[in-house]
Amino acid sequence: MQIAITGASGLIGTALAPALRAAGHTVRPVVRRPSADPGAILWDPTAGTIDAGGLEGVDAVVHLAGAGIGDKRWSAARKREILESRTRGTDLIARTLAGLATPPAVFVSGSAVGYYGSPGDEVVTEVSPPGDDFVAEVVQAWEAAAQPAVDADIRTVFLRTAPVLARHGGILPRIALPFRLFVGGRLGSGRQWMSWVTLDDAVGVIGFVLDHENVSGPVNVASPEPVTNAELARAIGATLHRPSAIPVPALAPRLVLGREMADSLIFISQRVRPAVLLDAGFTFAHTDISAALEATLGSRR
Repeated sequence: MQIAITGASGLIGTALAPALRAAGHTVRPVVRRPSADPGAILWDPTAGTIDAGGLEGVDAVVHLAGAGIGDKRWSAARKREILESRTRGTDLIARTLAGLATPPAVFVSGSAVGYYGSPGDEVVTEVSPPGDDFVAEVVQAWEAAAQPAVDADIRTVFLRTAPVLARHGGILPRIALPFRLFVGGRLGSGRQWMSWVTLDDAVGVIGFVLDHENVSGPVNVASPEPVTNAELARAIGATLHRPSAIPVPALAPRLVLGREMADSLIFISQRVRPAVLLDAGFTFAHTDISAALEATLGSRR
């Protein structure tokens, strides 16, 4: 297949592109600046422009672009950037695909488990209702922006991805740093649930949904075994051979990040079940947090 990818230089994209090539596919990165890659497709989501001709004839589009939600402290301007970097780009891609003479068979669009807000101890699946915080509102608008592709009868998949565990990049290096410095421990009460997925499984899911025509709509990209923050802390400590007994009071992250950002990203409680993937027969490589951390951070890596 010819597969176009936005966000090909991001955490998931940099792992996805070589995996797809290794599987025999042709990868065509969608880029903002001219590239040495002869298959690259130019776009400028801020200006609302894209090389539609470059997308003619591609078999699939994987859309992963968007400003990092936890990269900077939230201000009104940053929150607007987080929202618009997702909605503008998704709308541009979806409208363009809908207008092609030969549209792709499938549009795989980024999303996030932030859709569910903070449901506490409740197990949520793809049919659960959305939350009402800032992140949940962003994710709802993000998915809604893909409606032109849905209306054009392009099979559209929304990757509601949990925090991705990777050795370099994403949330894990930041979480692991205090443990490396011998000051790691649970955050706040430690009772909040965290859904997670390894980078290998996130890439594997994308390959799976590309190949399985019966999968469409929202798909939870999360291990079927979420953990509490306290369990995560103990597992990181054991993997790095560091203590994990120093709790971090909730006040500290709230002072550093601001209460809204800290509560939305650190103290949120999400117990997500990947029902669609499990029902479709996807097999996760990593379901146990200790084994996942060992594969990602441990000495065998």
